[in-house]
Order: sequence, then C-alpha cells, then structure tokens
Amino acid sequence: QVQLVESGGGLVQAGGSLTLSCAASGRSISSYVMGWFRQAPGKEGDFVAAISSSGGSTYVADSVKGRFTISRDNAKNNVYLQMNSLKTEDTAVYYCVARFLANLSTAPVRSSWPYWGQGTQVTVSS
Repeated sequence: QVQLVESGGGLVQAGGSLTLSCAASGRSISSYVMGWFRQAPGKEGDFVAAISSSGGSTYVADSVKGRFTISRDNAKNNVYLQMNSLKTEDTAVYYCVARFLANLSTAPVRSSWPYWGQGTQVTVSS
C-alpha cells in the first residue's frame, strides 16, 4: 500500500510557475509508475503526466507539453511536477497517482491508477 501526499499548490498569476511535490510513504516507489491528474470544478479529471519507475521515460498530455515537467527522486520517495507558463485553464485540484510495475502506454486511463493522493489546489489568476 502506498500513501501519497501532495504539496506546493497555491495561487499564482498567469504566466507564473509552481512546483508540486508528492511525498510517498508505506512502500518504496522505485517499482511504481507515478503520475499526475487534475480536476477542475464541474469537469472530468484530466491526465497530466506520468513517469516510468526509473525516471527514464515520461508521458505528458498535449495540453501541458512544453510547459509542465514531471520528475522523480526515488531515493527521497518523491515525485514532482514543475509547471511553467501557467494559464487560467490550468486551475484545478492536482492529484498524485501511482501504480505498480506498469508501462506508460495506458497512463491517461484514470481507472488504471489504484493509488491517489488527496489533492492540492492550484489557482491561476488572470
């Protein structure tokens, strides 16, 4: 069982940057694919990005490609989401997710992720 706790959310102006962190506990995440989803009010949850267990491969949604970067530090059991050039449409609750020994091809499938954090709010003002 993996427990995930996100941090780093907040209020930022459009064009600004934020870095989200996800601290995992209960198990080493070195064998887990990690990712981020987000959900805006009244909308379906969207896949944002995922990273392979080694960190050697990433899968980033087209909507954030070139602006968001996912990374991980297995020694610290942490995952990060660096968000640059933020837009108002990036406003959402961001969730850290994990799944064991999986590849990245099905990362956008919400139901394929068994472990979820409680979420952290990101608000981008115009």
